[in-house]
Amino acid sequence: MSVDVGFTHIALAASDLESSIKFYAKYANMSVIHERIDKETNIKVIWLSDKTRPFVVVLFENPTPSTILKPLAHLGVGCSSKEEVTILCEQAKNEGVLVREPQDSGYPIGYWALLQDPNGHTLELSYGQEIGLTVENS
Repeated sequence: MSVDVGFTHIALAASDLESSIKFYAKYANMSVIHERIDKETNIKVIWLSDKTRPFVVVLFENPTPSTILKPLAHLGVGCSSKEEVTILCEQAKNEGVLVREPQDSGYPIGYWALLQDPNGHTLELSYGQEIGLTVENS
């Protein structure tokens, strides 16, 4: 039997799971990999993953979520290019969810911007942070 070891997930409250699913699909390339109604609480729970690593965002339904990830606390997503960050930020601006315009802060921060999910949690889009390389080389 295999067991999970290490950092596996973050769990956040969400008032509207469908809006959250659409947001994370669009801006973080995540999809639902698990959903259920919790037997003890009768609350709907979903797991979102971009399938690049064994890590998920767990969202559980709550009509009045407490927003705990506000700038600068955030979830971070690495994008494949500066252009991808810019394009997603233009879309986010048009949808009224862009919190901070993209900026280039140089190494090790890179090119980054902040968005707000439907529940007020913050998502960072970035390019050039090299977190994966730093972990591999440590």
